[in-house]
Amino acid sequence: MNQSIRRGTTARVAAVLSAAALALSACGSSSDSADESSGDGLGDVTVQFSWIKNAEFAGEFIADSAGYYKDAGLGKATFLAGPVAQEEIVATGKADFGLSNAVSTASAITNSDFPLKIIGATYQKNPFSILSLADQGNIKTPQDLIGKKIGVQDPNLSLFKAFLAANDIDEKDVEIVPNGFDVAPLEDKQIDGLVAYVTNESLLVKSHGFDTVDLSFADNNLPFVAESIITTDETLKKKPDYVKAFLEAEIKGWKDACDGEAGYEKGAKLAVDTYGKDIDPPLELDKEIAQAKQQCELLVNTDETAKNGIFTISDDLVQANLTSLKAAGIDISADDLFDLEPLNELLKEKPELVQ
Repeated sequence: MNQSIRRGTTARVAAVLSAAALALSACGSSSDSADESSGDGLGDVTVQFSWIKNAEFAGEFIADSAGYYKDAGLGKATFLAGPVAQEEIVATGKADFGLSNAVSTASAITNSDFPLKIIGATYQKNPFSILSLADQGNIKTPQDLIGKKIGVQDPNLSLFKAFLAANDIDEKDVEIVPNGFDVAPLEDKQIDGLVAYVTNESLLVKSHGFDTVDLSFADNNLPFVAESIITTDETLKKKPDYVKAFLEAEIKGWKDACDGEAGYEKGAKLAVDTYGKDIDPPLELDKEIAQAKQQCELLVNTDETAKNGIFTISDDLVQANLTSLKAAGIDISADDLFDLEPLNELLKEKPELVQ
């Protein structure tokens, strides 16, 4: 699988939201877990990733390899690779938890009545951007999109249109070019910009020697949490200790993953040598380390998480998410999208997790 492929998300103005975007087949495969034995306690755990098993999930890899899931009382951890429709996988019981984002989860709840909640977020900022070359598109502001050719992956089309709507740009003023999951059309200057991740495609193109520009969705009227942890209402109701145990292990794993250069390298090596070892073409260690560093410094650690703890979502950030969703035509309440009580309870019971 090409490393430049990016997962889809199912968000946009309400008129074009489609349940079909959530009906993608579940093609994730089981992870190589550091410990293959099933434990007792609270039970095994299956996690649906939003993407291939690269450094994006460094915290999960460390939590597994360091035994944090078992320490919290859980059994064997199984990781399912994406990209797939994470909400559908979790809602139908094929995974206990999933990693998604506020926009696609809200869409799944409002359009498909999936009984889901976000219970925490790895990325405080979403990493989506319009990636362009400085000597070609040079797209620095939303208005710079007008008249430009923008490569959009089919699963990301709805999100891109939501970004246009949030910035009062008519779709007719932008030439949307169907794009595979490849950065080559951008590098060959066949298109002016590409829907991308600042922690993935942007790093990839820069590594090829190009001077790039990123137009951040989060900084331009479409902020929302990403790599957010989702689970079902039933799991929250019937297995509260299980949920808190999972969150505890996740927090420990991500604290290690973001613990400076040593943490970045540790998570990247686990991705390259163990969990993502079968990816074709192979993951490149330097790129994975750079991704681990960038996501921790730009998306995971913020002033708010320094005060409140990793994965926490402040009241202000909840409101910012709802405002973004409304701009994209998705009307949902905080109570219908978020359930942060398990995380809040955990951090009160174990305040050392905040530090």
